[in-house]
Amino acid sequence: MFDGFIGTIAIVALIYFVFRLYSRVGALEAEVGKLRAVARQQGHAADALPSEMAAYAPELAEQDDDEPIAARVDDRPADEDAEEAAGPWARAAREAAETPPEPAASAEASKPAKPDIETALGTRWAVWVGGLALAFGAVFLIRYSIEAGIFGPRVRLSLAALLGIVLVGAGEFVRRTGFRVPVQGAAGAYVPGILTAAGAFALFGTVYAAHGIYGFIGPAAAFILLGVIGVGTIAAALVHGQALAGVGLLGSLLTPMLVASQAPSPWSLFGYLAIVLAANTAVARIRSWSLLASAGVLGAGVWSMVYLAEASPADPAPVLFIQLVVLAALVFLWFRGRPTDEPTNWRDTPSIAAALSTGLSACALLVLDELVFAGSAPWGAVLVAAMIAAAWLRSRAVTILHAAGLVAVIAFARVALAADFSIYAFDGILIFDGGMPSMPRSTAMLVGILLSLLFLALGLWTAFRAASGDALRSASWSLWAAAAPVAIVAALWFAFGYIDRDYRYAFAMLVLAGVLAAGAEMISRRETPALAGGWAVSFALAGAFAAAVVFFHAAFGTLLTTILCGLLALAPAFATRLRSWPALGWLCVTAVAVTIARILPDPTIVGASRLGTMPVFNALLPGYGLPALAFIAAAWQLGRTTGGAPRIVVEAAAALFALLTVAMLVRHAMNAGIIDGAEPRLAEQAIYTLIALGAGAILIALDLRSPSPVFRYGSMAAGVVSVLLIVAQHFGFQNPLFTNESVGPIPFIDLILLGYLLPGLAAAAVAAFARNRRPAWYVAMLALLSATLIFAWATLALRRLFHGEYLGLVNGMDQVETYAYSALWLTIGVLVLVVGVRLRSQVLRIASAVVIAVAVGKVFLFDMSELEGVLRALSFIGLGAVLIGIGLFYQRLLVRSRTADAASAEITPPAPAPGDRPAVP
Repeated sequence: MFDGFIGTIAIVALIYFVFRLYSRVGALEAEVGKLRAVARQQGHAADALPSEMAAYAPELAEQDDDEPIAARVDDRPADEDAEEAAGPWARAAREAAETPPEPAASAEASKPAKPDIETALGTRWAVWVGGLALAFGAVFLIRYSIEAGIFGPRVRLSLAALLGIVLVGAGEFVRRTGFRVPVQGAAGAYVPGILTAAGAFALFGTVYAAHGIYGFIGPAAAFILLGVIGVGTIAAALVHGQALAGVGLLGSLLTPMLVASQAPSPWSLFGYLAIVLAANTAVARIRSWSLLASAGVLGAGVWSMVYLAEASPADPAPVLFIQLVVLAALVFLWFRGRPTDEPTNWRDTPSIAAALSTGLSACALLVLDELVFAGSAPWGAVLVAAMIAAAWLRSRAVTILHAAGLVAVIAFARVALAADFSIYAFDGILIFDGGMPSMPRSTAMLVGILLSLLFLALGLWTAFRAASGDALRSASWSLWAAAAPVAIVAALWFAFGYIDRDYRYAFAMLVLAGVLAAGAEMISRRETPALAGGWAVSFALAGAFAAAVVFFHAAFGTLLTTILCGLLALAPAFATRLRSWPALGWLCVTAVAVTIARILPDPTIVGASRLGTMPVFNALLPGYGLPALAFIAAAWQLGRTTGGAPRIVVEAAAALFALLTVAMLVRHAMNAGIIDGAEPRLAEQAIYTLIALGAGAILIALDLRSPSPVFRYGSMAAGVVSVLLIVAQHFGFQNPLFTNESVGPIPFIDLILLGYLLPGLAAAAVAAFARNRRPAWYVAMLALLSATLIFAWATLALRRLFHGEYLGLVNGMDQVETYAYSALWLTIGVLVLVVGVRLRSQVLRIASAVVIAVAVGKVFLFDMSELEGVLRALSFIGLGAVLIGIGLFYQRLLVRSRTADAASAEITPPAPAPGDRPAVP
């Protein structure tokens, strides 16, 4: 106990001297800064230093270009007598300074030369290998003495300790004699630092051997001695360089592993680490060594995770303590002297290390079941709050804010996974069985509410304050002001509320949505330029939208929730009349996505058992129709204000939901209220085809009124889909010839009319409407489709006269029916030819030729073998008459065309030749 008290006093005293040196070097930094300013005014180079400081080049060479200079200017020689006492290196430095410099030949000559292989081998590598050899020499000397039995253990350890002290003293002696790096580019060959590092290595080994091998000293004394050596090595790095600090930090972090104790105390461990961390961060700040500061922070984080994994039971208080020290060292030591409102920067390495260290520790305290069961959640919440405070105090520590937000979301996602809930999906029920919540309800509610309020209040306020000058900081705080509260409240609702309907959480979400919307407006007014709607505004609006969606789910049933999610697209769309924020259009798109996500698991919206069988007037009409109307209105409004990609997406959604509304109502009506039953029959499929063709015509009309890529390509896509449906269903799977389905008892007013004639007339109407408005291939495709459908209707209608309402091919075909088909096809071919001539449609004329060719082929290949007697004769006589009539028709058509061309040539005077003069009357 007494040893621990003495050791603590020694370490604290060492830290005190480090901070005194810290303050002294800060004053020297200010003085050297003034000297630099004077040098710049006199036209010297920015890096020119007084000749007296040449002896301190190693310290300066290890610093970044923008870091403060922390050199030992207080020990420089003031006169010749002091110079003689300082040693030969200082005298050489003075002589070199008094020699007038030669003018530089060019700008390239003034740049530092890269070290060649000779410099590397002769200076840097030789020095490092020499220092390593010294350290190993001490080890081998002790080993030899053991094997040879020359000295006893105590003498050997004393000699090893003496060697370490001698090496440290030699390093300090060489430094004080004015050592400087003799060759440019060999800054790593700093001999005093290498000697000191070798001495520290020997001292570490001596103390460990005295404790771990021979047992000469107890755990407390070994712990104290190793700590003093480590912290002292870190402090010595102020004058010997960052590499020595790394040696001291590594030894300090390994000390708790080297010293074993029968009753280890976590408070002793983390108290010691706190002292090491504070000293390490202070030294790193003096010399702006970001790598050293980051290593110390990560070391504390590793020890925290090791303790939580190995201790049983683990006490969360020491872990919270050391992580609070990490944050305090970052805020009050690493960022000391820097303005609190400096621009946010992602690239601060110690802040990233602190975010990783504290984030992992907080996540372990809030998520790991064995720790949460033991009551670690409040400690984790305090650590998250401290992370938020650290990020708020220092703008460059923005990564800690993101770590805190992620930890909060992950922790309450784990709470939500403990809930039991079920959802309807594809006419079934998906049941989720959660586990036992590791965090009690009272603790989860208290932690969740406090963290939500902290993120919301501090986040919106900071985003508002930073909106005018620091967009990155404003956006970061706005992101977590929106994301964390919404996620936490939603998780609490899942875990502890009524998942079907809970007005308490619905009210909380409604208030949250209003606060975030108001925060977005407040931040936008603060922006530069005002009301620009940057990322901070977008994140706040997205949070308000998400809160509104959760409000609908918690306050209303399935049908109303689906309708309201669709109607939610109207709010941001009409808000574009007041604000030109880019996020508003994309919120409309998000409303579309949420509505689709609501419908996909259960197309009946309310469940098949509650849908009913009443046609049209059921839940499908408002469930699909009202979102369709909302999307139509939102697309119209976006077209008048913002336009762009959101308008195109919402227009597509409007067309999709309009088609879905009609299709679902037809499906429901024709299947006795069953939506997901058997495959659709021909009547239902015909209605879908008519809907697709009608949608194509509507999209063409909308494109003429308000040109849009969605309308243009959507109309053509509807036409192509219609063709595919007809080819696959009407002529294939649902063809009455194959299915032998009843077409109805009344001739000509039956299923054939609905399945073939009406789609054929609709395709003809769409082709006529699309003429000169859509590509020629599209119009030709629809015209050919129309002719084919009408041809199929006439053929099937004729077969119905022979066979009644069942037209299947299994019923066979007699000779009179065979002859009737030939006559019908020839008649159809002639009629199509006449229509094609009247409309001047080459496609129809070609279609007529195809029909006539099919009829001719049937007569010669089929009728010749199947028909007998008068029917065979009549078939060929009729074919010949029709073909001769077609020939006469085409001859007459050609004569009329040539007469019209001749008359046009007589009326129109010929164009004058290039050299002709006009006739003068």
